Amino acid sequence: MAFGADELRVLRRALANALHPTPLPEDDVQDCLRLAGAVDEAVSEAGRLRAFLLADLARYREALPGSLTGYLELLQDALAAGYDPRPDDLAALRALRAGPVAAALLERCQVLAERSVRARLAGRAVSVTAPAQRTRLLALPGGLVAAEEPERPAAPSRPAPPSRPAAPGERPMPKPSEVFPPRRRPAPPPEERAAS
Repeated sequence: MAFGADELRVLRRALANALHPTPLPEDDVQDCLRLAGAVDEAVSEAGRLRAFLLADLARYREALPGSLTGYLELLQDALAAGYDPRPDDLAALRALRAGPVAAALLERCQVLAERSVRARLAGRAVSVTAPAQRTRLLALPGGLVAAEEPERPAAPSRPAPPSRPAAPGERPMPKPSEVFPPRRRPAPPPEERAAS
């Protein structure tokens, strides 16, 4: 993502204001909102391009070995864009490893896949030990400021209802073993008993 000179000026003013908060003029607020909209649009466009590239890569992978050259080029582009190789990619490259380009890509993809698995496992371990804190996004001072939400008190936990004894004329709740008695093994037929 590249910023133009005007966008960099807006970004510099926003960062300076974040470091030393002062009320912003309305023009600066509108510039910041326009820049945020442009960044959002660029991010969504990048997401669309990534989805297109991955769909194209899947089509080429399914057409292997006839689409070998196109598949290897698309895979290199996808890896350059931060794509984590999938098991299908590794299997396809193993089948094609006779070629030098496919063999080099297989080594690279194996390293990336191993790194991705380790990162996921480390992330899972971190999320189990300490849940991530959510941060709030605050509006720029002088801009469209929303009132900060007050901290909500935790909902009180309800105690379990006490079990009451059955009234004199009331039947008590049956136990599961009374409702569903254990199955008995069927007795062997009389012929087997006589033979043994």
